[in-house]
Amino acid sequence: MKASCLGCAALMRQGAILFCGLLSLAAPSFAAAAGLAAKESEAERRLALRKEALAHEHGEGVPRDYARAVKLYCEGARLGDPEAQFNLGWMYANGRGIERDDSRAAYFFALAARQGHEQSQRMQRFVGEPVATVPDCMRGIALFDDGKDVLVPITEMQKKVVGLVQQLAPEYGVSPRLALAVIRTESNFNPSALSNKNAQGLMQLIPDTAARFNVRQPFDPEQNLRGGLAYLRWLLAYFEGDVSLVAAAYNAGEGAVNRYRGVPPYAETQGYVKRIIGIFKRDDHPYDAKVTTPSPELPRIRSTRGV
Repeated sequence: MKASCLGCAALMRQGAILFCGLLSLAAPSFAAAAGLAAKESEAERRLALRKEALAHEHGEGVPRDYARAVKLYCEGARLGDPEAQFNLGWMYANGRGIERDDSRAAYFFALAARQGHEQSQRMQRFVGEPVATVPDCMRGIALFDDGKDVLVPITEMQKKVVGLVQQLAPEYGVSPRLALAVIRTESNFNPSALSNKNAQGLMQLIPDTAARFNVRQPFDPEQNLRGGLAYLRWLLAYFEGDVSLVAAAYNAGEGAVNRYRGVPPYAETQGYVKRIIGIFKRDDHPYDAKVTTPSPELPRIRSTRGV
């Protein structure tokens, strides 16, 4: 597995951002190249959106258009760009071309702060608590795939769960689609699900995991989601964004992944990983390196894969 980091220079305010991910290689080299190209394309899109937003915000080469800048920043924010999240928070905090809204500014500062954006962390003290509802522009996330694993909510319960995921996942730096893939696979959107191993709720938290992430009522949808998202955030940092390892660890435990130096040879776990990747459709995911130190077995896992 080869690290792929794209440094993006800040274009207006002090600071810089660094998008780091790891491309999982467990397939022929052409598949790895395709995955790397997709990741680079996504990073380029985030940068392009931010550049266009800056141009419209400042009237550089185009007519000044604050509404257009907000729309572009929000699209970048939805794609996980912490600099776009910060810039949008700054516009709301200062009423720059739009109505001042400290709670909405706090929402976007919080998203960036959780990715380690230092300016956003400093700004949080000035704007109070984040808005309780997710801004409309942050809701436009694809919830369906090629038809084999439809994630479009149908029942009222599914709609409620999807809404909660869209609201909460960005707080933890987790893609809503990855969270939905886990929920679909674990409980099929049933908040009352209980396995024969005593895994509970939407994200099927076992009692030890629930206690580890301060979940006191595992059958409460929001508490369960917060616990599962916190665990996914931790696993993403521990395995440096490798979705296959994260999925395997969610199913079998990080200890088993370390012990086997990769996806354990359990039929259930291997099928689980295949299903998560099939729904999420990516091998890597951004992660916050400040959450935890990486697995000491990662170099050996990469070596085993021939990377």
